[in-house]
Amino acid sequence: MSEPEMTSRRSYNRWVANQTLEDFALRFTAKSARRWSAAKVSNTALGAISFLALEAIGAAITLMYGFDAAIAAVMVVSAIIFLTAIPISYYAARYGLDIDLLSRGAGFGYIGSTITSLIYASFTFIFFALEAAIMASAMKILFDIPVWLGYLISALMVIPLVTHGITAISRFQLWTQPFWLLLQVLPFIFILWHEWSSLQEWLAYYPTEGVPTTDLEGGMGEAESFNLIFFGAASAVVFSLIAQIGEQVDFLRFLPEPKKNQKLRWWLALLGAGPGWIIVGALKILAGSFLAVLALNHGLSAMEASDPTQMYIVAFGYLTDSPLAVLALTGLFVVLCQTKINVTNAYAGSIAWSNFFSRLTHSHPGRVVWLFFNVGIALLLMALGVYESLEHILGIYSNVAVAWVGALVADLVVNKPLGLSPRHIEFKRAYLYDINPVGFGSMLLASLIGILAYVGMWGELFKALSPYIALVTAFVTAPIIAVITRGKYYLAREVIPLVPASAELQCVVCENTFDREDIASCPAYGGHICSLCCTLESRCHDKCKEKSRISEQMQTLLEAVLPSWLTERMNPRFMQFSGLLALMGSLVGIVFWLVYLQVPAVDSARILLGATLVQVYVLLLIIVGVLIWLFVLANESRQIALDEATRQTDLLIQEIAAHEKTDNELQQAKELAEAANQAKSRYLGGISHELRSPLNSILGYAQLLEKDKDLSATQLNKIGLIRRSGDHLADLIEGLLDISRIEAGRLEIRRDQVLIRVLLQELVEMFRLQAESKGIQFHYHPCPYMPEIVSTDEKHLRQILINLLSNAVKFTSEGSVSLSVRYRSQVAEFYVEDTGPGITENEQQRIFQPFERIRKPGIPQMPGTGLGLTISQLLADIMGGEITLKSKPQEGSEFRLALMLSSVTGGQHIPAPVRQPVAYQGEPCTVMVVDDNPSHRGLVSEILVPLGFVVLEATDGFDCLESLEGIKVDAFLLDISMPGMTGWELLKRLRSQGVIVPVIMVSADAEDRQSAATQGGGKDNEERLNDDYLIKPIRDTALLEKLGNVLGLTWLYAINEATNETATEATKVNIVQRDDSKKPDIKASEAREIISLSELGYVAGVEQVLARMTQRGADPSVVNVLTQYLTSYQFNQIISISKKVLSYEQS
Repeated sequence: MSEPEMTSRRSYNRWVANQTLEDFALRFTAKSARRWSAAKVSNTALGAISFLALEAIGAAITLMYGFDAAIAAVMVVSAIIFLTAIPISYYAARYGLDIDLLSRGAGFGYIGSTITSLIYASFTFIFFALEAAIMASAMKILFDIPVWLGYLISALMVIPLVTHGITAISRFQLWTQPFWLLLQVLPFIFILWHEWSSLQEWLAYYPTEGVPTTDLEGGMGEAESFNLIFFGAASAVVFSLIAQIGEQVDFLRFLPEPKKNQKLRWWLALLGAGPGWIIVGALKILAGSFLAVLALNHGLSAMEASDPTQMYIVAFGYLTDSPLAVLALTGLFVVLCQTKINVTNAYAGSIAWSNFFSRLTHSHPGRVVWLFFNVGIALLLMALGVYESLEHILGIYSNVAVAWVGALVADLVVNKPLGLSPRHIEFKRAYLYDINPVGFGSMLLASLIGILAYVGMWGELFKALSPYIALVTAFVTAPIIAVITRGKYYLAREVIPLVPASAELQCVVCENTFDREDIASCPAYGGHICSLCCTLESRCHDKCKEKSRISEQMQTLLEAVLPSWLTERMNPRFMQFSGLLALMGSLVGIVFWLVYLQVPAVDSARILLGATLVQVYVLLLIIVGVLIWLFVLANESRQIALDEATRQTDLLIQEIAAHEKTDNELQQAKELAEAANQAKSRYLGGISHELRSPLNSILGYAQLLEKDKDLSATQLNKIGLIRRSGDHLADLIEGLLDISRIEAGRLEIRRDQVLIRVLLQELVEMFRLQAESKGIQFHYHPCPYMPEIVSTDEKHLRQILINLLSNAVKFTSEGSVSLSVRYRSQVAEFYVEDTGPGITENEQQRIFQPFERIRKPGIPQMPGTGLGLTISQLLADIMGGEITLKSKPQEGSEFRLALMLSSVTGGQHIPAPVRQPVAYQGEPCTVMVVDDNPSHRGLVSEILVPLGFVVLEATDGFDCLESLEGIKVDAFLLDISMPGMTGWELLKRLRSQGVIVPVIMVSADAEDRQSAATQGGGKDNEERLNDDYLIKPIRDTALLEKLGNVLGLTWLYAINEATNETATEATKVNIVQRDDSKKPDIKASEAREIISLSELGYVAGVEQVLARMTQRGADPSVVNVLTQYLTSYQFNQIISISKKVLSYEQS
């Protein structure tokens, strides 16, 4: 089901779920809706018995069959209606169900009860038409309103009262009940007061004209004897009222649940509003019988005397002698009576039609729509003259209605106590068979027998007693069929307990909340579904219950009745066509038959009408057959398309499920990878912290020892070696963390002013020596347009270029390596080309992946981690540039780095030579160092005390807070990772105590800086509590720079000529590197020893060789150059120079 369809369906169902309009049509009556008192519900239900059709029925049967037959029929049938109404009323009120839902669960099935809905709906519009015709007749007599207009007025005036259901109807019935009761009773009091003899005349009445009296043998009988045929004919008319219990039930379902101390009151309300209606109804029938005889005695004809309006004109004439007053009272009474009953008829009909069409069409536009539909049918019947055919219509209808009620009552009072059917009433589609043969079969059989008897197939007696025959047949056959079927067809599947066990649950389709009694478990939607959404669902094909659909039940029945070879050869299309044609042919035949019966038997035109109807019937049957065949074909095509759509949907659902499974697996893999990546980052962070802590002491004291003038040159060289080794280790740690920072998006990019030409020249000189040591050429093609100074991150630019050049030299065994530079529009392009083995297209993407290294047969494996190009590409992306690659196997590769390098104008910026301060101007400053490591505190003291600082030490945060009393501190150095109280917590305590002096945070963990924002070290100056940040190992220059910045110090420097000396040494190095014509002053044996020791990285061994060279008087410039390379661990350069010596020896 697509999402737009689901959204539309949900919106539609929410509209229908407006119970102010719907009044719980198609569904269980919510317990929250049973808010009216039992007396109010009973009063509303009893308001329906005001209809004047009761008087018309009493008049008709009395004038046709006499007082004895009429009174006997009324008494017997009323008793039967009373008894049958008791179980129906009880179950409806107990389970909150209307008559249709009750029929579903009491033996008729989900689709089988559509027939009962049609029967019930027919009852409502037939009696609506009868009552409206009576009202229209009254309007004609009293106000001279045309009959057609009277029909329209009487039909339309009830609609506004019915649209809002029982809420509006109960108010209307409550307000009008006293006036109706007064006008109903008052005329009879005056009649009996003034003319008691009229009662005697009524009791003695017997028709003398127009009606033959026959005995059971068909001969003439005496008027005084009891005529069983008259009794049966009168009973048939009265039996048509048996379906009135459906209208009573429509109100009784709102009866509140009985309380322990109010059970008697509840039962009185149930009996009064349910079966009790027939007691008042029987009195009204007798009243109509009495008034008809009275009207005859006043000179009215039999036709006029049977009209309720004429009856009550005579009756109200006993109240006053004013004709105008009589007409006014009669008009008010007739309008009031007919409005009260037609409100109920229209309301009940709207519910019945909602139930009928919702199951056939799987759509429900709302109860109000079917209200208009029911009123429209009643208008049509009025136009056809329903009142004139009262006896025929009610006689036929009574057989079907009696069969329905008889089957329903048999299930409630026989099958349920005997355990032949479930004790509860299950009305939801999700659990029901479409057809239950117990109720549906017994009703069908009883109706057929009753109608056949009524048309005279078995004689006049059986015709007269046809309703009794239908009632007994239905009541007897329902338990018999239940025994034969063993109650199998009540439930199509077990009722699944709903979870959670709460009073209300939400429907997954319409997302409304309903009582749990109105909810079923739906496997198609995988959740709870309300009864209305279940009814309207047309795409599930009842997958929740097997072999429960009517087509499947018919197939099962045919297989059980017919031979297997015949059922296998039966064409489903032909069977569907035959069934529909038989149904439609029967309906059209019944309609034509009823039309034929309207013509009196003595009329000569009846034969001509019959022949004409037969011809029209045959013609219509052909037309209907063609239309049904087209419908069957269209339905079959639709079913095929629907099956294919369902199959494709199932495949799509399976594919979606497979994708979901794959997505879940990918998500799990991603989470595992992220967890591994985080673990790696934590590991690297932890390792860096553990390494930086001891490295801080090593580098710190090495820096201090380098400043000691009492040490010899040899000692200073060794100390310098220690410092440079520490720096190298610190750079290695920083490199390991680079990729972790890049992946986490925490890498900081600086904007430095860089002497780009100097930087490139340094790199060229560095890699030219490496290239020449491998016997390959190195070419540099500078750009004349490159500015002197550019703005970029010098460290990371250097790192990218070193990685690219290092790889080019490393993987090129012969040929050349070149670096070319172009500059245009503030964009620099660096091209690194080599003549190495090249890279295939498949490998060109892999080499930028972490830890990917290309291995080729015949090519020696080069050392490395496989992270260089990965870091370079990530750095280039972060800096706003890109790295591209062009390569051909066996020809070489070209890496291109494009990067925005903005030129810096306003004069050249030449970085000042690094000078070591010896003091600062101003008063001595006090610095408090808070660190749990005593060596770190001692190192800071060793750096700062010689420069004039007063250094105070604290072992932790608590010691710091205690030491502040009475002491003025100018700056704090706070270690972050301390036991008890972290540096950030201490910083917050200091700021809360009003300490405003500068604070520099110190940590051996580079990742601590990333969490600074949540600890008080945010980038926003308004949020930031610290003034600066320092990472261990602490460089003395970095420490002094940050202290000078936060304290505003002016440093004092010693005067020396270090710059000139440095330049001289650099010049010497350059001469040694570039003077290819002069052999370096190194012996061959010394060169071989230096090469072997350098390849092992054995620093002390190389130092011993250099010491021997100094003792024998070797060239000091050569020794100094080798010493400088050794101190910076540039073993490749040392090996390159030593190999030159060997090449001279060989030549």
